[in-house]
Amino acid sequence: MIRVMSSQPLPPPSLMATYHQTAIETAMMAGALLQEQARAGFRIEHKDAVNLVTDADRRSEKAIVEALQKTFPNHQILAEEQGLRSPSQSAYRWIIDPLDGTTNFAHGFPVYCVSIALEYHGQCILGVVFDPSRQELFVAERGGGAFLNEQSIQVSQATTLNSALLVTGFGYDIRDTPDNNLDHFCHFSLKAQGVRRTGAAALDLCYVASARFDGFWELSLQPWDTAAGAVILEEAGGRVTDIQGGTFSIYGQGIVASNGLVHDEMLLVLTRR
Repeated sequence: MIRVMSSQPLPPPSLMATYHQTAIETAMMAGALLQEQARAGFRIEHKDAVNLVTDADRRSEKAIVEALQKTFPNHQILAEEQGLRSPSQSAYRWIIDPLDGTTNFAHGFPVYCVSIALEYHGQCILGVVFDPSRQELFVAERGGGAFLNEQSIQVSQATTLNSALLVTGFGYDIRDTPDNNLDHFCHFSLKAQGVRRTGAAALDLCYVASARFDGFWELSLQPWDTAAGAVILEEAGGRVTDIQGGTFSIYGQGIVASNGLVHDEMLLVLTRR
């Protein structure tokens, strides 16, 4: 399902303030649950050889869904583990990743987060990403700028790939498909100042937004991986497209995200044959 960005006006400020505060409170609550699970221990299940899920994922998602349903009972909710809950033809859809970076979490590597976005008439208008390990809260409203712990953030000023630090990720099907991003990783490694892989796409987007990285690309993602981070990046002055440079949709798979200045160079690398 591909959605076209809507020109629908934003909800009134009073409603946006409610959505904003609820998303922040819910993300921080879920982050606290993850930290509690990290200390107390958790069960790990394998969806396949490299795709994990933990009971921390499920507990976090259950808490988020219940909180949003209680406050906004008529809104749709799209969550990673439970899928789409569609009680009505609401113009609103909450898009949730209760634990982005599950493999990191399962190994005790502290790079993971909670991601919550709000879509309105097909356009993501609010993004909240909370990193409980660092107590870093990234927030953006459409048209309102992007913030890290209430301080305004902007993308970097790197102008060439040669001076850029990039980040990427690999899909869970890396062992089964030839289109696994390894060729692009090699090409970028020879063009950029450096390339990293953190294992949490939502944080990757936020790190581009806050000038820690200059660009990000990935070939195989889901709506909950990018919905919040894309809003935050665009509001920080960045650019987001699909792999070919066309209009980005969270319901597609590929993404190129950057400070805008190195974007065209990134697209050239990705479209080389």
